[in-house]
Amino acid sequence: MAKCKITVLKKELYPDLQEKYLANPKAGKCEFFEEGQEWIVGIDDFFRMMNGGFCAEAWDCISRYVYSAIQGGSIMKGWSADERIMIASCNDGTRPVIFKLERIDEDE
Repeated sequence: MAKCKITVLKKELYPDLQEKYLANPKAGKCEFFEEGQEWIVGIDDFFRMMNGGFCAEAWDCISRYVYSAIQGGSIMKGWSADERIMIASCNDGTRPVIFKLERIDEDE
């Protein structure tokens, strides 16, 4: 087995979409994550959904790729320049968070 390093690269904001579509048009950027945050995820962390330390919506978006990484598989073969790395995001269209997922092989 391997591990997966999750890094928050960016927190985006689309105020025009928030103004038009949100109940709170001044919601701003995601309050759950901070740019630069990192986690190392192993199999136990995965099945416990990070013990509540991760946004459930974001986890739903990236968990299949994290699982592939901790099983030692390719995260995005043929799409990423390095199949051990993937750039992904949560599904919040007005303030998405961009993640870098990296497979860490046990021998590294």
